[in-house]
Amino acid sequence: MSKETHLRQVLECGLVAVVRSQDSQQLVDVVRALADGGVAVVEITMSVPNALDVLKEVRQALGDRVLLGAGTVLDPETARAVLLAGAEYIVSPTVNLDVIRLCRRYDKLVMPGAFTPTEILTAWEAGADIVKVFPAEVVGPAFFKALRGPLPQIRVMPTGGVDLTTAASFLKAGACCLGVGSQLVEPGAVAARNFERIRDLAKQYVAIVQQVRGGEKS
Repeated sequence: MSKETHLRQVLECGLVAVVRSQDSQQLVDVVRALADGGVAVVEITMSVPNALDVLKEVRQALGDRVLLGAGTVLDPETARAVLLAGAEYIVSPTVNLDVIRLCRRYDKLVMPGAFTPTEILTAWEAGADIVKVFPAEVVGPAFFKALRGPLPQIRVMPTGGVDLTTAASFLKAGACCLGVGSQLVEPGAVAARNFERIRDLAKQYVAIVQQVRGGEKS
């Protein structure tokens, strides 16, 4: 599939589940639970033990059921490795122009992390498909609403501080999608292998996205 198709998948889903865990044993089941709950865009962070192996395992087990990406990618060497392991998009916490350049070279979706308006515009001009605003809890939805004034053309995704109580506010403020980590992939649920809990949380976040977008259309 093309990068444009993957971008459309992310935007239509409205959610990117961030999987960050110190135990990589049951992450295939975690991703399956997310997909069962309707969140079919998943990011495995490079802080996960044996992250490259996890990417390969998830890709083999779930195939096209999920759009699989890699997060916490800090350099182009890691970016190339995760693409070879099966990642279809790359997320980073910072603006690394070499990472963006590599993704453009291989026609892969890239979501670099930025914080200030200058960083956000720099990432966009360098070729970011979506700019991840991190840590979003520091600035809140009001920042996104203010950003839409001078920079309405930039697709922004808050990560950090997105939970069931703030998700709708971020979307209404102009976020194109939401990056959700431990508030969706709860560490306690992962440790307890409570995949039903993760699936149910996924359904709740999907319902919020659908409700907000339904209200915008009406």
